Amino acid sequence: MASQTIEILVEGGKATPGPPLGPAIGPLGINMMQVVEEINKKTADFDGMKVPVKITADLDTKEFEVSIGTPPTTALVLDELGIESGSHEPGTEVAADFSVEQAFKVARMKYDDLLANDYKHATKEVIGTCVSMGINVEGKDGRETQKDIDNGDYDEVFTQ
Repeated sequence: MASQTIEILVEGGKATPGPPLGPAIGPLGINMMQVVEEINKKTADFDGMKVPVKITADLDTKEFEVSIGTPPTTALVLDELGIESGSHEPGTEVAADFSVEQAFKVARMKYDDLLANDYKHATKEVIGTCVSMGINVEGKDGRETQKDIDNGDYDEVFTQ
């Protein structure tokens, strides 16, 4: 069984048979429109974000499988806040303020890709990303909020 895997970034819900997708999967001989439809169906929730997509094609039977990754944590944070970019000078300039609830929401979306073994630690990972983006969490530096989480200040968020 000969198979080939293509990994590509597409805009959520907006894949087309044109570049970059078409030239990448055209030579595999699989049904282009079926691939595009499946990608768009699976990425619809990530509208406007770049989403990693893996297409594995069986070159003999022309069957294919589409698996979707999740956008980078930074893209999910920006989307949740509705802003274009983080701070250009993290540590001196604050781009926005994030809530622990929003960080928890992003952590749930990214959970399978994170190193954490529970949602509390996954949320702290997301908050760490916010620190590097110059985004405060609960009105203060994310490192302070991480300490508050360790102290149990936000336990009610994780029992939802």
